[in-house]
Formats: sequence, structure tokens, C-alpha cells
Amino acid sequence: MAQAQVTSASAIWAPLFVAWMTALVATLGALFIGEIMGQTPCELCWYQRAFMFPLAIILGVASYRADANIWRYALPLTVIGWLVAAYHALLYFDVISKPIEPCSVEGPSCSGAGMTVFGFIPIPLLSVLSFTLIAGLLLVIRRRSKI
Repeated sequence: MAQAQVTSASAIWAPLFVAWMTALVATLGALFIGEIMGQTPCELCWYQRAFMFPLAIILGVASYRADANIWRYALPLTVIGWLVAAYHALLYFDVISKPIEPCSVEGPSCSGAGMTVFGFIPIPLLSVLSFTLIAGLLLVIRRRSKI
């Protein structure tokens, strides 16, 4: 029994650590863009932050504890954040014909050149990619924890 727990903990630690690092980098990146660069996030960006910021904390604690059950409480946050990010990206790339109301003329805009990383990766796309990677890693943890 103890051997199975050790195997399970070692099998989930690497994907759990990568998920935490992803959430941490996304959180620190959002804070850097908002606080250091002074770019105010739009309404949809705020919603995405509301789901990413807690992930940086709970995935960090789960990594420290090698908690194989993290997927049970982190996956719902990740999926909801992914849905908001996917909607935002679809608006950004004009797949959805509705104009981006939260990113309107009165408020901050996500469609400007300043809303890209390395000059060509839009921030809404980075958010979708971060949530996707975290969700995939949580599913790996779920599968490996049932060994």
C-alpha cells in the first residue's frame, strides 16, 4: 500500500509542477503587464485573472504536498477560465462577429499592438494556451493517480 502511494506521488509530481509553473508564469505575466507596463486589462481579462490567480496558489500548495486529488478542485477553475479565454480569443480573431464590448473605445482595448507578447502573440491566445496546458496536465494527473 505504501509503495503504491509513493509511485502515485512520483508519477504526478512532474505534471503537477509544470501546471503550477504555467499558472505562476501566467499570473506574474498578467501582473507585469498591468502593474509594470501600466496596461489596464479589459473586462474579459479580469474574468480570466479571477480563475488563473487562484490556480497559482492551489497548484503550488498541491505541488508541495504532491496532492493527487488536485484535479478535483483545480479542473473546474481551469475549465471555466478556459471558456472565458476561448470566448475572448474568438472575439479577438473576429470569429464571432459581435464587437468586443468590454474592449471598447471607452475602456482598455485588447486589439491594440500593445496587447501582444513578442510583437505577434496576442494575450487572449496566451491565456487560452495556458488554461489548455493546465487542463491537460490535470487530466494526466487524474489518470496517473488511479494507478
